[in-house]
Amino acid sequence: MAQINVILWDVDGTLLDFSAAERRALEDCFRSFQMGPCTPELLARYSQINRTYWRRLERGELTKPQVLLGRFEEFFAQEGLNCRDIPAFNQEYQLRLGDTVVFRDDAGSLVARLKGRVRQYAVTNGTRVTAYCRTRMLDGVFISEIVGTEKPGAAFFDAVFSQIGPCCRDEVMIVGDSLTSDMQGGRSAGILCCWYNPLGEPRPADPRIDYDIRDLRQVEQILDRAGAAEAPAP
Repeated sequence: MAQINVILWDVDGTLLDFSAAERRALEDCFRSFQMGPCTPELLARYSQINRTYWRRLERGELTKPQVLLGRFEEFFAQEGLNCRDIPAFNQEYQLRLGDTVVFRDDAGSLVARLKGRVRQYAVTNGTRVTAYCRTRMLDGVFISEIVGTEKPGAAFFDAVFSQIGPCCRDEVMIVGDSLTSDMQGGRSAGILCCWYNPLGEPRPADPRIDYDIRDLRQVEQILDRAGAAEAPAP
């Protein structure tokens, strides 16, 4: 087994609890725009629409601006909600998301422990304003709208490797919760794939997954077994 020297972390849904941030951001925006209470039922219906739009982005059916505005346009129309300025609503929503940091599985401490042992980068389709606010502890951040292409496309990962410096792809592991974005993208890029699967969902035959974990802290065990370099002595 090759030594793992680089970890590519997905952000929302992996390092960070996106559901918690989404709920707080949407509730805050409803109050700010005087749209009444954001009930759990409304939040659930928005979340479903939002996921559908991001999946369409991954398939190349929509652009990022179409996702960011289209999800709210459809949601407000479906629920009969009157929003006076959807672009402004979306902008505030992005800022609120960026201000809300809730780690999964004590991921902040995990990233800190691994610093100096492996190189760590964020790879995300999230928006620029939220991603920059959320990933300050890592060695670098690759955001699709800056890279110019989305996960899971090969061009996204080619851009990552062109910037992080020399490394063998069999020494790189992506950790993420999305089968269609993270695992499919990692498999196509020829790197190790670690599926963050906290609910214990059935493991698919395709894309092929190297590691299936319930808790992010299991990444340390994977590194130990793979012979990741020990942290340098102080």
